[in-house]
Amino acid sequence: MFFDPIYFLFVGPPMLLAMYASFLTKSRFQKYARVAPSSGLTGAQAAYQMLRREGLNDVGIEQTRGFLSDHYDPRSKVLRLSPDVYGGRSLSAVGVACHEAGHALQDAQNYAPLNLRSALVPMTTFSSRLSFPIIFVGLILGGAQSGPLGMSLIQLGIILFGITTLFTLVTLPVEWDASARAKRLMVKNGIVSPQQEGDAGAVLNAAFLTYLASAISSLMTLLYYLMRSGLLGGSRD
Repeated sequence: MFFDPIYFLFVGPPMLLAMYASFLTKSRFQKYARVAPSSGLTGAQAAYQMLRREGLNDVGIEQTRGFLSDHYDPRSKVLRLSPDVYGGRSLSAVGVACHEAGHALQDAQNYAPLNLRSALVPMTTFSSRLSFPIIFVGLILGGAQSGPLGMSLIQLGIILFGITTLFTLVTLPVEWDASARAKRLMVKNGIVSPQQEGDAGAVLNAAFLTYLASAISSLMTLLYYLMRSGLLGGSRD
């Protein structure tokens, strides 16, 4: 299974897309990190202004470690921004910070896809660790040819991996909506000028491509498992 050329036909294109998306995100972030927003705000200040003007006063903003490690924690109601975003006075910084603020607004408004994604997090953490080992053991045992045990393990592993795939698919509308909110509210709240909206959103568009690549990769891997096990299109053996 490790050297099955069919596997790379399934996952190779999404892997290339993911590499391109990662490169594009970093290059756009660096490009627009040299352009100041019309408001002169840092990323943290921009997120604070956007949240307060939209009536959200109970969300904290903290600095965290790492590059583009920015995220919103719905359990703690906190935006955690990387150093380049937290203190950066650039279109890249305010764009990413306002994107994370968009997640906080989703949370406050009970945005259904965000609630579903949050509910899937514990199951996804569990399934992503166990799905491949279980499938692999089932294939080693010979799948259907080994009797109920091998096939049951494969089916269990595929179900677990399906949870991971569902998580990546649910993530798409969550991230798209957060970026759409950020682009609109950055202008509405005077964080960037209307002329800067496109540039401020450029890094968000590239970042969304990484989520799209992850979803496609997960979906294609799931299809490969189904085909390899004989559950889709008949057995290869």
